[in-house]
Amino acid sequence: MAVIYDRVALIGLGLIASSMAHAMRRSGLAHEIVGYAKTAATRDVAVEIGLCDRVCATAAEAAEGADLVVLCVPVGVMGAVAAEIAPVLKPGATVSDVGSVKRTVIDAVSPQIPPGVHFIPAHPLAGTEHSGPKSGFAELFDNRFCILVPLPDSDRSAVDRLAEFWRGMGAQVDEMDADHHDLVLAVTSHTPHLIAYTMVGVADDLRRVTDREVIKYSAAGFRDFTRIAASDPTMWRDVFLNNKEATLEILGRFTEELFALQRAIRRGDGEHLHAYFTRTRSIRRSIIEAGQDTDAPDFGRGAPKGKSTL
Repeated sequence: MAVIYDRVALIGLGLIASSMAHAMRRSGLAHEIVGYAKTAATRDVAVEIGLCDRVCATAAEAAEGADLVVLCVPVGVMGAVAAEIAPVLKPGATVSDVGSVKRTVIDAVSPQIPPGVHFIPAHPLAGTEHSGPKSGFAELFDNRFCILVPLPDSDRSAVDRLAEFWRGMGAQVDEMDADHHDLVLAVTSHTPHLIAYTMVGVADDLRRVTDREVIKYSAAGFRDFTRIAASDPTMWRDVFLNNKEATLEILGRFTEELFALQRAIRRGDGEHLHAYFTRTRSIRRSIIEAGQDTDAPDFGRGAPKGKSTL
């Protein structure tokens, strides 16, 4: 791949940003990678492992002169970070993000972007339960989707350039409008995470009664719940606070489905249960056929550490 952006600034140096740095280097997509993290400890780690060409003490210092600035911070603070970097943004530069919610990010960030700078929201659908600058790896985005959410007045050439950048890091690229994105993610990510957190919380209560048997005898399903529920609590707090309507809508539908299953179990309606499980099983097969997961034994748990995705 050829260089797409001369200088890329990563604001926040967690799993996604560190994986972007590795993926950019793998494909030679940038001449210079500049990074910033809020805490000195994280910045020190980034310097120690050589994650970026430069690690800066402020977000503005990192963003100054960059051709692409990517906000890799919790969605709840993106507006404030955008306001901080706005005065130093290079004319013609692109500002993007990796947030799991799009409508509130657009509402918070767009007013801060000066004329002549392109704001193109994005969301790579990839991750693990690990966090921090040491958690990233170049393959995180391979064959995963990155959704771009151009604004009505977005410059087409800037959008195409950002799409090429994500493809260079291994991702497949789609486009959606913000509200549809937030609804889709409420189904595929946000509500499942909330259910996982809830199930692990219930098990924690039960554990007090069963003398840790829930932990000792965890089967595959519960292990998957605990992996999901191990994700960054700050990130997920902000996701739920910033995607309230869509998440509550899907939670309502989930509750209706759960009540129907409760009724079928109570009545001994095996036909209903079998038909329901058969229909939902086909979704799992479709995910595998789309290349978004593996049908390897034990759900691929023998893969190298950190290579699982959410």
